Amino acid sequence: MAVDHKSYSATTDGIQVVVMPSFEASESNPAIGKFIFSYHVLITNTGTDTVKLVSRHWYIVDSIQEKREVRGEGVVGQQPELAPGESFSYSSWCPLHSPIGKMFGYYFFINITKKQTIKVVIPEFILVSDFKLN
Repeated sequence: MAVDHKSYSATTDGIQVVVMPSFEASESNPAIGKFIFSYHVLITNTGTDTVKLVSRHWYIVDSIQEKREVRGEGVVGQQPELAPGESFSYSSWCPLHSPIGKMFGYYFFINITKKQTIKVVIPEFILVSDFKLN
């Protein structure tokens, strides 16, 4: 069962990103250093132009200072286009080798109306195993 934590939010140029992370105890095995976290992302276009998410760049750091970068096209195999007022949500997951970590990064959008690239902040969020909260 996932333990829900607070949400983290950031808005860049009219694009709001809200992230809600959870520790997945049933998928994790602390005895072998396997800590699985899920996160749900809600992206809302609060601006006045249509935008398209084209790529992502994540930084993942755990408490033993293992650092990784993940880059790729779109999110979960999609490159959603959002008109003003529209939202897109998805869920994903991340394995760590320690019970505490963090993730942060950027989405890159194209403003369809203005033909401009927008670097949108993904707010830093904390990944913490439920047993570390006691």
